[in-house]
Amino acid sequence: MNVISKNILVPIFIIFFLLVNNSEAEKITDFEIKGNKRVNVETIKIFSEVSLGEDLSTNDLNNILKKLYQTNFFQTVEVKIENSVLIIKVKENPIVQNLVIRGIKNKDTLKKIKDLISIKEKNPYIEDQLDAEVRRIKNFIQEGGYYFSDIELLKKNNDNNTIDLVFNIDLGDKAYINQIIFTGDKKFKRRKLVNVITSEEDKFWKFISSKRLLNKQRLELDKRLLTNFYKNKGYFNVKVLDNTVQYDDEKNFNIIFNIESGKKYYFSNFELILPEDFDRKNFSDIEKELKKFSGERYSLKIVEKMLNNIEKIASRKQYEFVNARIDEKIVDENKIDVKIAILSDKNNFYVKNINIFGNNITIEDVIRNELIIDEGDPLNKILFNKSINSVKGMNIFDNVSSEIVDTDNPNEKSINIRVEEKPTGQISLGAGVGTSGTSTSFGIQESNFLGKAIKLNSNLTLSEESIKGLFSYTKPNYGNSDKDLTLSVQANETDRLADYGYKSNDTGFSIGTNFEYLEDLYFAPSLLVNFESLTTSSAASSLLKKQEGSYFDTEVSYSLFYDQRDQTYQPTDGYSSYFFQRVPVNIDENQTVINGLEYNTYYEYLDNQVFSLSLFAKAANSLGDDDVRISDRLYLPAGKLRGFEAGKIGPIDGGDFVGGNYLSSLNAQANLPIFPGLETFDFNVFYDAANVWGVDYSSSINESNKIRSSTGLGVDWFTPIGPLSFSFSQPLTKKSTDKTESFRFNLGTTF
Repeated sequence: MNVISKNILVPIFIIFFLLVNNSEAEKITDFEIKGNKRVNVETIKIFSEVSLGEDLSTNDLNNILKKLYQTNFFQTVEVKIENSVLIIKVKENPIVQNLVIRGIKNKDTLKKIKDLISIKEKNPYIEDQLDAEVRRIKNFIQEGGYYFSDIELLKKNNDNNTIDLVFNIDLGDKAYINQIIFTGDKKFKRRKLVNVITSEEDKFWKFISSKRLLNKQRLELDKRLLTNFYKNKGYFNVKVLDNTVQYDDEKNFNIIFNIESGKKYYFSNFELILPEDFDRKNFSDIEKELKKFSGERYSLKIVEKMLNNIEKIASRKQYEFVNARIDEKIVDENKIDVKIAILSDKNNFYVKNINIFGNNITIEDVIRNELIIDEGDPLNKILFNKSINSVKGMNIFDNVSSEIVDTDNPNEKSINIRVEEKPTGQISLGAGVGTSGTSTSFGIQESNFLGKAIKLNSNLTLSEESIKGLFSYTKPNYGNSDKDLTLSVQANETDRLADYGYKSNDTGFSIGTNFEYLEDLYFAPSLLVNFESLTTSSAASSLLKKQEGSYFDTEVSYSLFYDQRDQTYQPTDGYSSYFFQRVPVNIDENQTVINGLEYNTYYEYLDNQVFSLSLFAKAANSLGDDDVRISDRLYLPAGKLRGFEAGKIGPIDGGDFVGGNYLSSLNAQANLPIFPGLETFDFNVFYDAANVWGVDYSSSINESNKIRSSTGLGVDWFTPIGPLSFSFSQPLTKKSTDKTESFRFNLGTTF
């Protein structure tokens, strides 16, 4: 009996519900618009999206209200139905007649502020937006270092329902960073931490750098960089507490980062959880790789790498509607169990459209080219998150936020991406001094030229013997190929007439690309065209006199770089290998083939103490009867053999070190865990061994085939004017003709 009554009550309840809803709906036979002065009746009808003859319910009236308010034309809106007539009563917002910004003399800055704010002349005035506009202007001004700026907003109501707005801006003095301080259980020395963050202390020679200015957004970036740095070092529970900004009566700012690093953690067990309908065989390689990391130091990069590999498999195997969840659980005090759950979304949504906001400079297609997910694609959460991270990785935005919102189609979603642009140009000056001489450099860089994410780089370097100039153009993702296109023009002049009797000029251009060929394997081919001239004096060697003249060269080069380091700057674990080859195209003019190979490995043998080993080899050989040109002969880089003067080992012709056809080196270095209280010093012990040999143009000259070696102590000191490195070396083996040195130092800085 109960079963029968339930079966009867359910359809009765449904019929009753439908009747109630239908009774609330009313068919519209006419419109009545009230209160409008500037916005005409037909426009308001269009805004409402209602047609005569439609049945409107209470929910429909609420939707009409939302649509009319979203136009920003109306201050108040009332909507009701009387006798089948839709009555819309509005009160219009005033119109901004004049918008004036005072206190800004720089025309470019003034234009950027006007572009930044959403209030425009001849547009509706919205009271609720004013506070946000003032905050937006203030944040922009503070990015330029005007921390003490003040903004006064003046409003004048006119008779014709218009309004004049005046922003009175008092920039005040610029705020400079006097000192950056790291406190707490920070584990690492200040010397290392200042190289992690982007902010810099104000020094008189850094008059160009904007990083010495106090910038709240940059400080937030610094906190994220420090957090990621510690987590990649195994400090899973690190806390970079709110940075403290202190300033004195002279408005000198001190930035204090309070760091609680906590324990160092290690991976314990990994578990990959898959939906029932997923074939586990497709993920077998991932599971094997996860097991290899068990016992390794915890690192965010390892987790991110695994997610990237899972994304590739999911895309390749057509697992379209997937998401991933990572659960990390601390076990056994300093171990972490990691569960990676691949989730198959129960509700399958498609991307209806992707909306991008805030890109006043950057072209929209530039952002869309970074997105892996596209309109019409299945809404794959893994690909969505990777797309947003890719936009962030462009490094041309201060902030990137996103949201997934509903649409009128229950099976579709819209993606809204909002970006905040930042200055992308940079000017730098550099200087260096050392036992091998002095040098200065000047450079200009732009990372978002014409809003197309094009990278421009120009650099000029002057030393005691040479002048080097470079201009390069890089177009990322050229032709949607996921490959960079790089064009460059360079010119070098080396003047050694006084010491060695020759002077060379080399001018040319190159075109090339660079891309990730396989996972962590990067391939960079290029075509080079050079014009070289060599002039000599009576003091030149026979080799130089023989090669005097002009040369036109066309060459093809490529490199392969395999990177398994934990980080690019000051790595502490992993290895990298690099192979390079340059081959001539016009054999009649140039017959030299150059091959190079370098291998570097790193191992943390104690906490924050790293042992590194480097192997380096290079060869220059002729494909025909011509000798290797003097500009192609090989000289050992100064850092590969301490204890010897740079360029002063190897074959000698007439008193001139002419370089070799071959060179090789081995470098072993270990940090020393001494003097931990010296925050700006690092100490290391090293062993270097190298050789430069081979003379192809004369059998009478000694090839100088002998292993040179040295050992010693190195010191790296982060001084107030820049990093200073010096070494005390003792040569162990050498040739009698080699030039040795027991002390070497180098000091460099940027402005």
